[in-house]
Amino acid sequence: MNRTTRRGVISDWGGVLTPPLIDGIRGWLQDDAIDVDHYYEVTRPYFDGSLADNPVHALERGEIDTAEFERDLAALLRSTHGGPVEAEGLIHRMFSRFDPVHGMYETLRSARTGGHATALLSNSWGNGYPRERFAATFDTVVISGEVGMRKPEERIYLHTCERLGLAPQECVFIDDLEHNVTTAESLGMTGILHTDVDSTRAALTRFLVPEGDHQRQPA
Repeated sequence: MNRTTRRGVISDWGGVLTPPLIDGIRGWLQDDAIDVDHYYEVTRPYFDGSLADNPVHALERGEIDTAEFERDLAALLRSTHGGPVEAEGLIHRMFSRFDPVHGMYETLRSARTGGHATALLSNSWGNGYPRERFAATFDTVVISGEVGMRKPEERIYLHTCERLGLAPQECVFIDDLEHNVTTAESLGMTGILHTDVDSTRAALTRFLVPEGDHQRQPA
């Protein structure tokens, strides 16, 4: 197989098929009247690698209950009005502003129509997804909490490739987080660090085999 033959596209959800993560989180903090500076202070250990037993990683693998995580997180947060932060439904509210980026859906659907296999690979916080959009966009959907693995663990990338029936070298991987892209590239995938629709679409145009140059392999 030619190393440069790319037959599949694997895409992240939050920050790629939605606006940037930071925008959605800031909107939720404002809506819930949560102290922004305090939020970033108390959640920093979740994301800087300093926790040995990280509850976010456990949540993403589906190892802890969503309601339990919501209670623990709400207890850490501080509201701007002095009252408690409501735990129930916290994650639903957190992701309420993660609206679809139509241009990215169109880009992935175009790749699929052109004969390329497509997959979603997303780390979940137990949040809901716009699954009504997925059937027309993806051949397979891999949600971390449903498979007990999370990015950037190598095994979840390999699992997604297997679901597509493709080798890593045949896949393009799109994510807005650099460390996730780095792992994909270490496995042989072609990585795209997503910043905006136009640049990602242009990169896919360069990387993907034109229609008719290959036969699509079934997932």
